[in-house]
This record gives sequence, structure tokens and C-alpha cells, in this order.
Amino acid sequence: MSKIAILYCKKIKDQSCVACAKCYKAISEKNGAFAQYEDEDIELVAMTDCGDCPGLTIPKVKLLNETTKGLDRPIEVLHLGTCMKSAMEMAGCPINFDDLQVTLEKNMGIKVILGTHAY
Repeated sequence: MSKIAILYCKKIKDQSCVACAKCYKAISEKNGAFAQYEDEDIELVAMTDCGDCPGLTIPKVKLLNETTKGLDRPIEVLHLGTCMKSAMEMAGCPINFDDLQVTLEKNMGIKVILGTHAY
């Protein structure tokens, strides 16, 4: 079973998708970025915003990681929501995905994937 967490963009979350309904659908149907879990169960252990601009994502993930470990539900994979991907590509989000991925994977041991659903 893969224990995942999802970060969504604090600024555009309910503008491009209300209540993360698309992420929940993609998890349930194992499509989009969740297709890679086709042969295993997914446990959504947390879902929260990115920490807001500018650049509060790393402290937010650190807190999230400590919290989920304390609850005996450690994060194995962190998905940055499709809304975060859109913000990085089109809305001037200050996050550099490659740098963030390296930092989180190296310092927290969490695999990081950009995107959740394709709709």
C-alpha cells in the first residue's frame, strides 16, 4: 500500500477545482498520476495546501511529515496537485519543481511527483 499526501495550491485551489473533487476522483479511479498505483492500494494520509507564496512549501511539508509520522501514518509519496502544476506553468508560482523535488526527497525521504489528475 502506498501512503500518499497531496499538496494543493492555496491561491487557486477552489478556482480551478472545488474541494479537490478531481483529485479524489483520480485516486478512486487510479487515473492520471495515480495510474502508477494500478496494482496496489492507495491510502491518502493527508491533503493540505502548499503553505502559500512565496516559498513556504518546505516548512509546510516538514510539519506535515512530522505530523503524519506522529500519527503512525508516514508519507511515502507526495503528489503536488495538478493545480500546483498549473500555477507553476501559468500563474507565476515561485516554486521550482526540480529544486523542490531534490530537497524533499533528499532531506525527508519522500518521493515527490508533480500532478494528480489529467482533467
